[in-house]
Amino acid sequence: MSILKPKRELNLLQTSAIIIGQVIGSGIFINVPLVAGIVDNIWMSVFIWFLGGLLWIPPILILAEMGTAYPNQGGPYYFINKAGSPFLAFMYTWTAFLTSDTPTLTIIGLLAADALTFFFPELGIAIYAKAFAALLIIVFAYIQYRGVKRGANIQVFLTIAKLLPLLAVVVIGFFFFSSGNLQVGSLVKTTEGSPISISMILAGVSATVWAYAGFLNILYTSGEVKNPNKVLPISLIGSVLFVMGAYILISICTGAIVPFEILTNIEEGKFVNPFAYLDAFSNYAGGIFAVAVFVSMLGVMNSSVLTQPRLEYAMAKDGLFFKSFGRLHPKYLTPDFSIIIQSIFAIFLLFLGNIGDLLGYFTLSYLLQNTLVFGSIFFLRKKEDYKPHFKAPAWFLMAVLSMIIQVFVIYGTFSAFPLWGVVSCLVLILTGLPLYLFFKKTK
Repeated sequence: MSILKPKRELNLLQTSAIIIGQVIGSGIFINVPLVAGIVDNIWMSVFIWFLGGLLWIPPILILAEMGTAYPNQGGPYYFINKAGSPFLAFMYTWTAFLTSDTPTLTIIGLLAADALTFFFPELGIAIYAKAFAALLIIVFAYIQYRGVKRGANIQVFLTIAKLLPLLAVVVIGFFFFSSGNLQVGSLVKTTEGSPISISMILAGVSATVWAYAGFLNILYTSGEVKNPNKVLPISLIGSVLFVMGAYILISICTGAIVPFEILTNIEEGKFVNPFAYLDAFSNYAGGIFAVAVFVSMLGVMNSSVLTQPRLEYAMAKDGLFFKSFGRLHPKYLTPDFSIIIQSIFAIFLLFLGNIGDLLGYFTLSYLLQNTLVFGSIFFLRKKEDYKPHFKAPAWFLMAVLSMIIQVFVIYGTFSAFPLWGVVSCLVLILTGLPLYLFFKKTK
């Protein structure tokens, strides 16, 4: 095992760019029609985006507190392990590796390839799309292999670049409020007149999970954040408010621009392009949107490759994973082996299932992981060395709400996504049990 330690090189701007860049993607233009289709009411779909963001505020407060108490590499893994359960800490990391963090790279690679089909129709052929996605994963793995500071600087640029077209949709959308596309007969009924049920709302919120996912991943790199006691709370709380506001505005303005009957009939896993419904941009809409989506996907992939391998690195340092994952590059101080293996596995996943399956596969595991993380605070607060610099207001209530939210959205996941993806996720999670027993014995 290497005796090298990561350097604290990430400032507030870089940390915020990593969070926002990982959470906000043009994938919002996949989820907007998906949510609208589930509830069949444009304003209820906007409310669901608000609700999806609101549900993240208690978890963010809990994460900010635990992050300042233990600003260590591997964040969530460290919290659960410190709370007294190496087994659950292992299961968290194993589940993330197999079913959420690594599949994120796969999903993003496929979406990036799909975006460029406008210029290169050949990428519409599955094998070419997967080969291109694999190439992107390799490129960003190399970037992050060469150093966290370099990767973070690239992330700042990509995050700014990805926000510009989203801002354009919001600004233009305000001029379409009188288009009639936002008018509905009732806020609690579908366009056909039937009542909107609680199960529909839960399914809609579940469909927003992937769009809101990624906040806690910055804690994987806590050991590389400068002044974490100040930077982590500001970047986490500021980012969740920014993302929630952005998603609400994008959902409203997309609904104002795109006729609702078209919005709800977008094929699952495909983007809705608001620029295509603007006369001034209609001749160039496809190209504009393709570039915007592609840049956005690059930003998500770069931040994902930057943060995710740090989780396996932290566990390997404790002797609960393959020793090679706990190695740092002697020059760049990056978890080079962890970056390489995670990228290889993401490429392997390219040849399994489709985006719809992978989203369900991702969502369930992500929610189960979150439940473990938020629950650990009840045990951490009993530790003598638990001295957070930021304390969540009404922490007990915030922690309980955080866990209850996960349970309700897990229920919605079974309604919103293919059963194949959900069942596959559960099976893969269970594979961690014998592996943990092996590492515990060898340790």
